[in-house]
Order: sequence, then structure tokens, then C-alpha cells
Amino acid sequence: MKISVLTPTFNRASFLERVYRSLLKNKECIQNIEWLIMDDGSTDNTKSVIEKLKDENEIEIKYYYQENQGKMVAINKLVGQATGDLIIDCDSDDYFTKDAFKVIKEEFEKHKEEKNIYGLCFLKYDQNGKNMGNNFKKEKTTMFDLYFKEGETGEKAIVFYSNIRKQYKHELEKNERFVTEARMYHKIDEKYQMICVNKPIMKCEYQEKGYTKNISKQFKENPNGYYKYFQEILKKNMKGVTLKKRLYAIKHYILFSYLTKSKKNLKEISNLANRIIYLILYIPGILKSKRFK
Repeated sequence: MKISVLTPTFNRASFLERVYRSLLKNKECIQNIEWLIMDDGSTDNTKSVIEKLKDENEIEIKYYYQENQGKMVAINKLVGQATGDLIIDCDSDDYFTKDAFKVIKEEFEKHKEEKNIYGLCFLKYDQNGKNMGNNFKKEKTTMFDLYFKEGETGEKAIVFYSNIRKQYKHELEKNERFVTEARMYHKIDEKYQMICVNKPIMKCEYQEKGYTKNISKQFKENPNGYYKYFQEILKKNMKGVTLKKRLYAIKHYILFSYLTKSKKNLKEISNLANRIIYLILYIPGILKSKRFK
């Protein structure tokens, strides 16, 4: 078994060795590891740090550079270069638990013969060892059902089966640089499910300039991708989706249709109840959207 770890990075040189050391701690379980790094136009000493780590010759490290094009383009390119049986994204402010690959290997061996599975989904903890969301309620599900029907919260760590992951990419709209990963996950959900495991394999330390910390900025800079994302959600069969998540999707659909100046089209909303909610929320939603802009 070979694992490909993908890390897009921008001016995070000081964090990269922590990712590297966490990989070394897991080498005893799975020796065949490749770490692929896409430097998204860093102006710090990222390249020299990586060169130093490569000189240790402990694991296979592949370093790539692109002029600043954003995280999603970086990941798309790295997926194309990955040669592992399994692929996992690891941001520069993430790192693996000391037994992560042991847990991954055990679960992979347990479920590898199951059909229509695209990967394994694990818990993610913060640097203080606190679960960043809830425990899973089901062993087998989709990312859409997990968050829109089962009440899941927080980030997870997904280990993709490479042969399936390589069939998909993050779709960006109108030269934007970011789109939520969930848009791609929902596309994979249409054909496959994932196995959920209530064990942590990754820890995270959010940075003040990270994507999650600056979600409002991401909304304003990438409205077309978010509009497509919520548009696609409201076209789905919404049976079983919680009211809270329906309101969430409709409010954001109104916001991004306003920001992108898209025409109102009730036919895009598949469910009658959701159309009624949309009509009720439309005027207050537009007024709130004007303040947001």
C-alpha cells in the first residue's frame, strides 16, 4: 500500500516540518509514503525548508511551484501527480496523529472489498485534542447526508481511494481561486459512499490568515463558485434534510444569487416546501445581502 499526502501551501514554511515529522512517526506502519507539496507562490523560505527535509532522505518528497493560483488549483495539480493507492489532503496547519497510518491501514484492510466506496472518513481534532465536530452516527454514508441529514458538524479527515479521487477535481467559476471542497464531495456522492470511523487521524491548528478564519472574505471574492454550490444543493432530493440545513442553503442561495446578479428562478429549487421558504426569506435576504456587500 502506498499513501500520497497532498499539501498546498503559501508562506507557511514554519509549519511544514511539523507535517513532515508527523509523517515520519507513521513510517513504521506504512513505509511507502509520498508527500507532494504545491508551493502557491510563497515569498518566504518554503523551498529551502523542503530541500532540507528532502536531504534527510526519509520519505519521498515531491516539491512543485506555481504562481499564486489558489489552494484548489494546487490540489487539482497534486492529485494528477499522486501515485499512491490512497490520497489524503493535509493542509500546512494540519498534522497526523502518531498512529494515523496504523488506523488507516486497519480500516482499509477491513473494508477494501466493499463495492461503491470512495474512501474512509475519520475524525479531526484540534491541537488541544478536542474533537472538531461530532462523532459519526452511521458507518456508511455520503458527505451530503452526513452534514445535511445526520447533523454532523466540524471538519473531518478523508482518505480517498486514488482510482476514484482521480476522476474528480475542484471546479472553479469565472477565474475564482476558491470553492468549498463540499461541491466536489457532493459530485462523488452521486455514485459512491464512504466508510466513517470514529477515530482521529489528524490534528489542526487554524491560522488567522487561513481560509476558514476568513470565510466572509472568501464569500465576497468567490461568489460564483458558492452560488453554483448552493444552486446544486437546492436541486437535490431534499427528503430527510433538516429544517436548519434547508434554511442555511436557501439563505446562502439568496445571498450569492444577489452577489452574482443571477436571475431569480424558482425552477432551480426542486422541493415545494423549499420554494415557499425561499419566497418568505427572499426580501429580508436581499436586504441583508445588501449590507453584506
